[in-house]
Amino acid sequence: MNDFFIIIYFKITTHHPSSYWEQPFSQPYFDNATKRDTTTTVGQSAYLHCRVRNLGDRAVSWIRKRDLHILTVGILTYTNDQRFQSLHSDGSDEWTLKISSPQVRDSGVYECQVSTEPKISLAYKLNVVVSKAKIVGNSELYIKSGSDINLTCVVLQTPDPPSFIYWYRGEHVINYSQRGGISVVTEKQTRTSHLLISRALPVDSGNYTCAPSTAESASVLVHVLNGKCIAAAVLLLLLLHTHTHTHPLCPSSISFDAISGGAWVRASDIYPKNIRECTRMVCS
Repeated sequence: MNDFFIIIYFKITTHHPSSYWEQPFSQPYFDNATKRDTTTTVGQSAYLHCRVRNLGDRAVSWIRKRDLHILTVGILTYTNDQRFQSLHSDGSDEWTLKISSPQVRDSGVYECQVSTEPKISLAYKLNVVVSKAKIVGNSELYIKSGSDINLTCVVLQTPDPPSFIYWYRGEHVINYSQRGGISVVTEKQTRTSHLLISRALPVDSGNYTCAPSTAESASVLVHVLNGKCIAAAVLLLLLLHTHTHTHPLCPSSISFDAISGGAWVRASDIYPKNIRECTRMVCS
C-alpha cells in the first residue's frame, strides 16, 4: 500500500514601512501636561518648558510669535539678544527657553516647534509685569514723640512671594538695628511686611523704605515731633481740611495748649509744603 504525503507551505508576508518614522506611534508629539501660561516680574528670569516625546532625530526650535523670529534651534541661539537661551540635558525630553532679565516688551506668545513634516508647534504665553511695593497710607507721616511708628508694606503684582523684604531708614537696614523696640513681621503668602518702632523719638525721623527682593521699593517720610510741634501740625491740618484759610500762615498767637493732638497725624496732600514750613518755624 502506497503512502502519500502532502506538504503544504504557508508563506507569511509582513509589510515593513519604508521608514521607521512612518509608524504613527513613533511620531514626535508634545506632552500637554506642561505649564503654558507663565507670569514673571521684570528682571526675574523666565522659563518656558517644552516637553517632546519620541523626538528622534528631529530638532526643537523656539520662535517668537509676534515677529516670527527664530530664537533657538536645538541648543544653539539664533539671535543677537543673548538673554535668550535653550536649556536641554542629554536623554531628556524637555527643551526649555530661558529668558534672562525679561522686560515688559518681552511679553507675548512663544512657539515650541518640532521639525516634522509638516511641522508641529505648541504656543506658550509669557506675561512680564512690573512688581511694586506700596506703603499703606500717605507718603508723609507726622508722629508724636513717644508714640509708635507703625508701617505696613504690600507687594503688588508679583506671581511669587518675595524671598525677603528689607526696611531701611535712609541708607541703613533697620531689620537688624541695635536700637531695640523694633519689630518686623513679614507674611510671605500675603506679600505683606509690618514695621513697628516703639516709643519713637525725634531721632527716629527720616525716610523709611520698604525694599522687596523682586519689586520696586516704596518710601514714606516720617516726622517725629515733640508736643509743641505736633500741636502746630494738628492745627494747620485742621485749618486745611476745614478750608478756614486758603493759604494758612503761622501766626505767633497760636495757642498750642488748645490742641490735643492724637498719636499721629498724616500730612495733607494739598498743602504739605505749608505744613512743613509752619512746623519748622514753630519748632525752631
